[in-house]
Amino acid sequence: MTIMMRAARLHAVNEPMRVEDVAKPVASGTDVVVEVKACGMVPNLANVLNNWETWYPHQPLPMKPAIFGLDPAGIVHQVGEQVVAIKPGDRVYVNPLRSCGACHACVSGHQAKCEYFTFNGYFGFNRNSLEIYKRYPEGGFAQFMRAPQNAIVKIPDNMTYPQAARMGYLGTAYSALKKFGVPAGRSLIINGATGTLGVGATLFALAMGVSTIYAVARGKPLLERLKQLAPNRIQTFSNQDGKVADWVRSQTGGLGADFMLDCLGAVADVNAMKDAMMGVKRGGRIVNIGGTGSDMLFNTKWWMDNSMELLGSAWLTTAEGMEIADMVRSGAIDLSGLEARTYPLEQINEAINGVASGDGGFTNYVLEP
Repeated sequence: MTIMMRAARLHAVNEPMRVEDVAKPVASGTDVVVEVKACGMVPNLANVLNNWETWYPHQPLPMKPAIFGLDPAGIVHQVGEQVVAIKPGDRVYVNPLRSCGACHACVSGHQAKCEYFTFNGYFGFNRNSLEIYKRYPEGGFAQFMRAPQNAIVKIPDNMTYPQAARMGYLGTAYSALKKFGVPAGRSLIINGATGTLGVGATLFALAMGVSTIYAVARGKPLLERLKQLAPNRIQTFSNQDGKVADWVRSQTGGLGADFMLDCLGAVADVNAMKDAMMGVKRGGRIVNIGGTGSDMLFNTKWWMDNSMELLGSAWLTTAEGMEIADMVRSGAIDLSGLEARTYPLEQINEAINGVASGDGGFTNYVLEP
């Protein structure tokens, strides 16, 4: 007999989601079924559901009707017969990164470089993602979801489900910061510092020993709130007040910062990213995690002459999720300053619209199926 569950499904772009009864997934093989207790709402979700086919038509959405939900956390409900290290009752975060699992990139721990790289419950990166969606159709906007065991991160008792439901955005920032090598004692520009990615990046940059953070955003009240995390180590600047590069160089004797992390959202002006880039010193490294979706023009000879590096970094690995969970367990990272606004499944459309209200990265929006 088929057991049913409640799920929010998108039937068409530009339409509200519908809460419906669908078949509950069953675990088998190396897969597990998780009872979803909280699922984070992507800050950009409203734009995706309303404008995706205009913005990124080459990146496929799940087949409709689709169960979205990118950042789920919950309790393991059922495990497949080949699962060995996970058991029912475990408190977990489900990494939505899916890949083929068998190519060189996957087996070397670089799943984001796999040709099947897909965000389960969100979107894919090429047509191969449609094969992944056939195998894992459920995102986190449902009472239960199925996932491979290699996507499971056990979370500590001092991490709430709503906190775990922003693990993807915390982890994206953490993974990017690791790409700077050893950032301790160095300086860092965080562009878009008061958004969901930027706040997480600030928390991890402080924990990883960055000596000075040059936090850049538009709104001064949120910048001031961010500065209170470490008043002696965080310097703030509103890009409404002038050129970011000029300000950073004025703070560094004309040299610039060692690194830059760009956290601007998809609808941001790409020139704001370019401006902040020019505040990085010779031989510096720039990592982009914000997803600004526009072409950028810059002087390539400047790039060469100054030995600059520009990297893209997408999401986190499951191993990095485990590292974050242990940092929370030990107190190395304190998430108590963050807040969550929670919604029941029936208020899915209200929650999606709430995310777009612009409350800044200290607040995340969470669905509790």
